[in-house]
Amino acid sequence: MSSLDLFFNPRSVILIGAAHTEIKFGGIVLRNLLRFGGKVFPVNPKYPELMGLKAYPTVSEIPEQADLAIIMRPAPEVPGILRELKGKVRGLIIISSGFAEIGETALQDEVRGIVKEMGVRMLGPNCMGVYNPHRRFDTFFLPPSRLKRPKRGNAALISQSGALISCLFNALRTSHAGASGAVGYGNAVDINESDLFDHFADDAKTDVVVSYVESVGDGRRFIERAKALSEKKPLLILKAGKGASGQTAASSHTGRLAGRYEVFHSILKRFGIREAVDFEELIDATKALSCQRPSRGSRILIITNGGGLGVLAADECMKQGLEVTNLPGEKRERLKKTFPGFYGINNPVDLTAQVQDRDYLTVLDELKDDFDGFLIIALPNIPGISLELAGLIKGFRETAGKPVVINLSDSSITPKLTALFEKARIPVYLSPERAVRGLRTLLS
Repeated sequence: MSSLDLFFNPRSVILIGAAHTEIKFGGIVLRNLLRFGGKVFPVNPKYPELMGLKAYPTVSEIPEQADLAIIMRPAPEVPGILRELKGKVRGLIIISSGFAEIGETALQDEVRGIVKEMGVRMLGPNCMGVYNPHRRFDTFFLPPSRLKRPKRGNAALISQSGALISCLFNALRTSHAGASGAVGYGNAVDINESDLFDHFADDAKTDVVVSYVESVGDGRRFIERAKALSEKKPLLILKAGKGASGQTAASSHTGRLAGRYEVFHSILKRFGIREAVDFEELIDATKALSCQRPSRGSRILIITNGGGLGVLAADECMKQGLEVTNLPGEKRERLKKTFPGFYGINNPVDLTAQVQDRDYLTVLDELKDDFDGFLIIALPNIPGISLELAGLIKGFRETAGKPVVINLSDSSITPKLTALFEKARIPVYLSPERAVRGLRTLLS
C-alpha cells in the first residue's frame, strides 16, 4: 500500500471551514464529502449542524482522531489550526491560498515547520486536493454542476494547477475516457509530484499517468521517480514555464522556481520519459494511452476514403518520425485485383467515396503483418459507411494486437460511431494530424 493511500482512501475526514451553503467553497466540499461514505466532522463555530451532520465549534471538541483534515480557512489562521490538530490526524490537505505564491514565504515556512513537528504528510497549500472516483472521495471546491467529473477509468491526473485539472476533466469526459484519480498539489510544501509518481506507480486501477508541472523542487529525485514510474506504465508530462515570462508566471502561481526548460527537456529525452509539447497533444496522448497499451515499431498503414486527408496524415507521420512505407508488391497486386480499378492501392490506401465498410477490413487483414500501427480515416457522410464499421475494426484490433486509431469527419452518424469505437477502446480524433500524434504515442 502507498504511504499516501490515506489521502485517496480515508475512513474519516475533518473539514475546517465547512459552510452551510454551496455558494461558499466550504459548502461545496462538504456536500462532496457526504458522498464518500466515511465519517465527516465539519468544523464551524456558527452552526450546531451542517447538511445533516453535527458541527463542531473547534477541532478540540471532535471526540475522535481522523485520517485527514482539510483546511479551508484564511492563510493567517492556518498555523493556529495546525497546532490544534496535533495528534488528531494522520494527514493534511491545505486548500487555502495566500502563501508563497503571493510572496508570503515566511508564513509558508512556518506551516512547513509545524507540519514537520506534527510528523504527518501534507498536500498543498494553495491546492485543489484529491479526487478518487472509485471511492467517490472528492475535495475539489468546484461544484459538479459546473465541473462535471469524468467517469471511473484508468488515467491518473497530477497537476500543480487546479485550472489544468478542470481542463483535463472536461477533455477526458468528451473523449469518453475516465480517471482513476486526480490530485492538484499546489505549492508542494511537503507532498510533491515525485511522491505522487510513486503512489500511482503502485495503484492497480491506474494504467497511465498524466502530469502537469510548472516547477520542480528536487530535480534529481523527480527524474528518478519519473523514470521508475515510466518503466511500469506510461507517464506523460506537460511542462509549463518554458520561456522567461512563463517562468515568472509559474513562480507567482505556486511560489516555486520553474528552472530552465531546455535542461528539463533534454533530461526527459535522455531518460526516455514522454513529454507533450502542448495541452492538445497531452489530451490526445492521454486518450490513446488510456485506450491501448504502447507497442514497438514505426511503420504506419493509412487507409482512407478521402485522398486529401490521407496526404495530410502522411505529412504528419513524416513530422512525427513515423514511416509510411510502401505496400509489399505481391499484396498490392492482390488488393488491386480485389478492388475496383479506381481505388488507390498505395500507402495511403484510398478507398474513395464508393467504399463499403468491409473494404477497410479487407485491406487490414491483408496487411496486418506488414505494419506496426494503423490509421483509419473515414468520412461517414457517404452511404457505404455505417455503424458496422466499428465492430469490424474492433475485431481486427483484438486479433492483430497492434495500435489502431481513427479519424472521423463530421456527419449525422459520427457521434454514434465515435461512441462505438471508443467503447471498443479505439480512440477517435477530429483531424488526421491529431490522429497521427495519438498513434505516435502508442509506438516506440
